[in-house]
Amino acid sequence: MLSLHDSSTRRQLLQIGAIGLGGLSLPSLLQAKSKAPSFLLDRSVVVLNLQGGPTQFETFDPKPQAPREIRSITGHIPTALTGVEFGGSFPLLAKLADRMAIIRSYRHGISSHGPAAMHVMAGGNPTGAMMGALFARVAGLTDPTTGMPNNTLVTPPGMGEKYKGLYVSVDRVSQTGSLNPSYKPFDPSAGGQILDNMKLNVENGRLDDRRSLLTRFDDLRRRLDTSGRLSAATEFQQQAFDVLARGVSDAFDLNKESPELLARYETGEFEPTDAVKKRNAYAKQFSPIALGRQMLLARRLCETGCGFVTVTCGGWDMHGGGKEFTMRDGLDSLTPAVDRAVSAFIEDVEARGLSKKILLVITGEFGRTPRINKNGGRDHWGNLCTLAFVGGGLNMGTVIGRSDRTASEPDSNPISSSNVLATVMHSLFDIGELRVQTNIPRDVEQIITSGKPIAGLV
Repeated sequence: MLSLHDSSTRRQLLQIGAIGLGGLSLPSLLQAKSKAPSFLLDRSVVVLNLQGGPTQFETFDPKPQAPREIRSITGHIPTALTGVEFGGSFPLLAKLADRMAIIRSYRHGISSHGPAAMHVMAGGNPTGAMMGALFARVAGLTDPTTGMPNNTLVTPPGMGEKYKGLYVSVDRVSQTGSLNPSYKPFDPSAGGQILDNMKLNVENGRLDDRRSLLTRFDDLRRRLDTSGRLSAATEFQQQAFDVLARGVSDAFDLNKESPELLARYETGEFEPTDAVKKRNAYAKQFSPIALGRQMLLARRLCETGCGFVTVTCGGWDMHGGGKEFTMRDGLDSLTPAVDRAVSAFIEDVEARGLSKKILLVITGEFGRTPRINKNGGRDHWGNLCTLAFVGGGLNMGTVIGRSDRTASEPDSNPISSSNVLATVMHSLFDIGELRVQTNIPRDVEQIITSGKPIAGLV
């Protein structure tokens, strides 16, 4: 393997082609560019998973005409869409509603955390594999052009020690079901299949530290550029080097962004107050909220070739009662963080001309009960769930479906998890081309091609 010592030789440089990513050498991955599957569209998906069960009332369906014990406790705010209102803690997103598609009739009927979370992330498909795993099974473990993992998970701890975040369940968003476990998402904060295979023999250690990866490759590039050895490599070998030195490693380095953009995304200030932590035992685990940095990293990963990114944000299980947040205490921190992080993401992606190439899906395992309980919280509710889409070439500036007067169930156009799965897969694949492929398992192909996308979006 390539050495990082001063005795590096041209022969050792050429050995970079043997660095494995998912069982393939980097040059072979790059050479595959011209052989990219015809059914794979030039798009990426980011799923923002609000773990715990985000309320439909205080997000996108505030029901201002409902009785006080039902309607949004954060009030309501007009949006860029005439006659459409959001919860009162979403002023930035309200201005961008014309870039969004809000679904007000999504239901699956499951009100238990684990089963509901896995059902939503799998789109209810019978294999039990999460949508990201299905995508990686068909598209490949890595992007053929850059070598980036095609299925990646971004959790709060991955943003740094101070962002330990509230507890999030990785298992609930990373199951591969009956598929091979190799299709689990790459978790840059905790290791993963791709990371295990991306090695250099440096003091016999694995490069599982992104900062170490960045430092070592930057040092090597400087020395090789000075010596002229890099120019001796073949075209693909030089590109392979760039994948590691400027592609994969750089994608994880948020310091490559301008201070102004970092500030636009920053959500660390929304940490719950000491008084809130004293009232809610669960909140004592809560650190500064990392969501803004997570969303910025998701955008960078998509730009570098990752096809499916899952971003987790915990704390949405707001029952009240002294353990979990009350609605008021939880929403005071979480909804402003989502408002800032997601609005920054939408505007950033649009400014880069990527709105049609990156689809953002905002959801959670279920919604919350119509009535506020005696503890100031809302309980689990699978009969109506929070769901919104942004970009990805879908039709934006619309509200699809309608909930009943108490936002407890769909009143028109009920949307299922299979509709969500089909919508996401239609954004990622040319379904007609995929149907005629012979190298994809029939059951996987059927899951992806037989579903019905949400009418009005695709």
